[in-house]
Amino acid sequence: MLILEGAQAGLSWITILKRRENYRKAYDGFDPSVMGAWKESKIISLYANKDIIRNRLKIIAARGNARAYIKILEEFTSFREFIWSFVNHKPVTNFWNTLDETPVQTLESEMMSKALKKRGFKFTGSTICYAYMQAVGMVNDHITSCFRHEEIRSSVV
Repeated sequence: MLILEGAQAGLSWITILKRRENYRKAYDGFDPSVMGAWKESKIISLYANKDIIRNRLKIIAARGNARAYIKILEEFTSFREFIWSFVNHKPVTNFWNTLDETPVQTLESEMMSKALKKRGFKFTGSTICYAYMQAVGMVNDHITSCFRHEEIRSSVV
């Protein structure tokens, strides 16, 4: 998910969502050990792959992020332990009444971004980190009138 959030930078989410399976195939099932070992020939082939966004910096960042991910596993028990530490290992439920109240970044996403960048990650700014937090369920930002808000809140209590 973090790789896809980075690929989405500057684009609409639907652009990446439509290509998700193409990314899975092109990015070797998102296997970090395989991605981290990509040679220049693989990078060139990805840059020519019309089924994904062909941004060279984002493709190179995906390889680097795979390598950084592996290093995190040397430092922490799991990536989950590391990433969920930014929300004290439990989902945050917000109580927004309108979409306009929903932030695009928070103190937690800023701390996550800094920690990821410190460990070599790219395309992991605070806004991308917050979108990731929303996507993986670290943050419940459904507005209070949405049927999913209470459903999700109740399932994690």
